[in-house]
Amino acid sequence: MLNFLRAHKLALVLIVAAAARLAVLLLLSSTLDFAESGEIHGSGAYDIYAQNLLATGVYGKLIPGVPDAHLPPLYSYVLAGLYAVFGRGYLQVGVFHILLDLASITCLYHLCKRLFPSPMGANIGALAGIFYALYPYLIFQNLTLIDTPLFMALLYAFLLLMALLRERPQFDRAAWAYALVGGLVLGITLLARANILIMIVTGAAWFAFRRGLLDTIRALLPVGLIAAMTITPWIIRNYQVFDTFVPFSLNSGENIYQGNNEYTVPYLRAGYDVQWVPLEGLEFEGDDVFGPQANAARTERGLTYLREHPEAIPELLWTKFLVYWSIDVAPRFNPTEGELPRLDYQGNVITESDDSEALELGGLPPGDPVGAYSTPLFDQIGRALHRIYFGGLLTLALIGIVLSRKLWRDVSLLWFTQISMTLVYVAFHPSTRYRVPTDPLLFAFSAFALMWIWGSLRSRTSSRKVTNEQLAQT
Repeated sequence: MLNFLRAHKLALVLIVAAAARLAVLLLLSSTLDFAESGEIHGSGAYDIYAQNLLATGVYGKLIPGVPDAHLPPLYSYVLAGLYAVFGRGYLQVGVFHILLDLASITCLYHLCKRLFPSPMGANIGALAGIFYALYPYLIFQNLTLIDTPLFMALLYAFLLLMALLRERPQFDRAAWAYALVGGLVLGITLLARANILIMIVTGAAWFAFRRGLLDTIRALLPVGLIAAMTITPWIIRNYQVFDTFVPFSLNSGENIYQGNNEYTVPYLRAGYDVQWVPLEGLEFEGDDVFGPQANAARTERGLTYLREHPEAIPELLWTKFLVYWSIDVAPRFNPTEGELPRLDYQGNVITESDDSEALELGGLPPGDPVGAYSTPLFDQIGRALHRIYFGGLLTLALIGIVLSRKLWRDVSLLWFTQISMTLVYVAFHPSTRYRVPTDPLLFAFSAFALMWIWGSLRSRTSSRKVTNEQLAQT
């Protein structure tokens, strides 16, 4: 039986992952069934884009048939294809996302096999895969209508391809294949979430640790060129629509502003997401609230705050860092239902205070899916479970990072991924849902720590056994 389990580690992990997700998909069907309830958990904007694409053939959200680029396009196009073939429904989306999670776990397993010494790498990959498979927060999030599972599958595939490319001693046909496919995956990922851009720099540094500067340039130049070619059609489309350079999307301005203004620290410290911060008096040309001018105005608003309040930057960055790496689910609180409107849907939030003058957001419109996160299932059971699960694995991961320090030339790819994403979201604004895509990479170090502890215990047991046998002989 043990030999069977060892020979089929990955298959067993995938079975556990699929079973856990299918169970949650069925148990929480009343919550996840957006077609029946009309409440979309995740991001309803992607659903609107997908439906408009099918109806008009144009990528646009506010007005069907009018193009825009508020969000990166990849997930909406994939979702539209899914709707076209299988229909619009939560089961179709959920099963598709489960398949993406299985692909990510497979990539994670093989990545660990290559970054950690053999045969330990396979065991670490299987353990990290199990931690991913049973991660409660990620199971739920990746069953909602959100781009996270697609982004994760692409990110993990890209990391694995770069590991395979670095292993090639010569730039032969296999190396060319890894480089070309890696560039294609990188380009496609940029159309899902552009935050992977910073990985180009950190990934190149990791590559150079083993291959040197010239080999790194020779190997990664085709990757960069193919990625640039992949996103070029989208850039051309945006230039034709907006008559200006828009490489990916037009939501960077709101992210910069939300993460860098006078409300950011108070909201984050109070436990709320900064998506609710007020935005009064924004001035820009035209009436397109999601166009290039509006995006530039939001960007300038955030940068102006940083320029005019340099003394606030250390506290701002530290607060965002703590939120990003908190073992609690961030945000800790969500607006609740009430008589007043939560906001006027143009960014102006109605803020209240409780009896102790603490920030309190109320007035959530009835039926808003955010209200579900204040129910006992999510607010009490879910949050407690997350603290235990992620908190325990984070502690093990920190131990594993220290224990694996001699392997830094290889495992630093996992460090760099974490560092890159941390820098991105500390610059913009953090929450748990932004961090969890890279949590399974962190769990590789949790697995390493467990393997090291298990090996130490076995070694001590063997030493004691030998000592007892020697004593018995004397």
